[in-house]
Amino acid sequence: MNLTTVERITSAVLYEGYILYPYRASAVKNRQRFNFGALFPEAYSREQRGTEPWSTQTECLLRARTEGTVRVRVRFLHLLAREVGKPIPGAERSKSGEPCYQLVDSLEVNGRLFQTWQEAIEREVDLGDINLDDLLADGRRTFQFGFPSGRTVESLFGSDGSLAGVIIRTQGLVAGAVEVAAQRAGALLYKLSVRIKNLSAAAVEELSDRDAALMRSLVSAHTVLTSSGGDFVSLLDPPEEARAAAAACENVGTWPVLVGEEGERDCMLSSPIILYDYPQIAPESAGDLFDGTEIDEILTLRILTLTDDEKRQMRGVDERARQILERSENIAPEDFMRLHGAVRSLRRTEGERLRSQQVGDQH
Repeated sequence: MNLTTVERITSAVLYEGYILYPYRASAVKNRQRFNFGALFPEAYSREQRGTEPWSTQTECLLRARTEGTVRVRVRFLHLLAREVGKPIPGAERSKSGEPCYQLVDSLEVNGRLFQTWQEAIEREVDLGDINLDDLLADGRRTFQFGFPSGRTVESLFGSDGSLAGVIIRTQGLVAGAVEVAAQRAGALLYKLSVRIKNLSAAAVEELSDRDAALMRSLVSAHTVLTSSGGDFVSLLDPPEEARAAAAACENVGTWPVLVGEEGERDCMLSSPIILYDYPQIAPESAGDLFDGTEIDEILTLRILTLTDDEKRQMRGVDERARQILERSENIAPEDFMRLHGAVRSLRRTEGERLRSQQVGDQH
């Protein structure tokens, strides 16, 4: 398994749509975020009549010997609400010692712009190696997980040393479960099932507020399965003897594909976005742009045409947006030219091959 290739693909899936061009918090397309792979609290999902999912199911096939094992990792983003506060002149500190402030959309301190935004922290639930025959005997295993809530207040000081603002970061508690099961699907063929559930509690006031519910959601949730002593079967192009078993796999809100180098079969990514087997990040790409449907060259050109004020807003969104801006502004001419395009292979069509053969026969 090529771990570097797998990590690049899974990270791209994790952050797909995190922030989109023009990379400003005020942009319409960035006001409703995290549309891929968000698993909401069950109570919120039911309140929304299932339009926002609370669980996902992956089913795939694995050929393995009796001593074979499978490792299941669930990855997602845990959101962190960042709010900006402006000090209230003359007000005393609260009982907790925090300065008194009023929330604002944005605040400039020492020439730097601070904005209200939803940041994210990467989370991973690693179930470790599971023996397939043990799993088969158990029928189903359930693994519970949880990540705590938290709150911090950061003071911002002006050039004269006075308090100029505060940044409040709040994170809600998220909890869930991963259910793993296996059943025989043929000679040395296993059908694996992985279901992710969001079991986070949701307050009544959160049931109609998507942003509030997102704070208790598993965002960009996906599953990475690896095997020792086994080979995963492509669900897109299964061998003839496994076609019926592949067709019987039921995937809900997810899309399992083989990942790694072409021909490797020891790793499968169950993605919330549709991919083909062995997806690749173009080697010409200099870094994440969080939009796999766009072309790096076009996005880079668009970023370079932003006004100074638009770049200032982009820089103030968060560290990831700032890195995109700096990378675009500092790209070397030769690196930019490489973004223009590349020929990966030259393969003749069947018609071209026949025409070439006919010409050869005539001579």
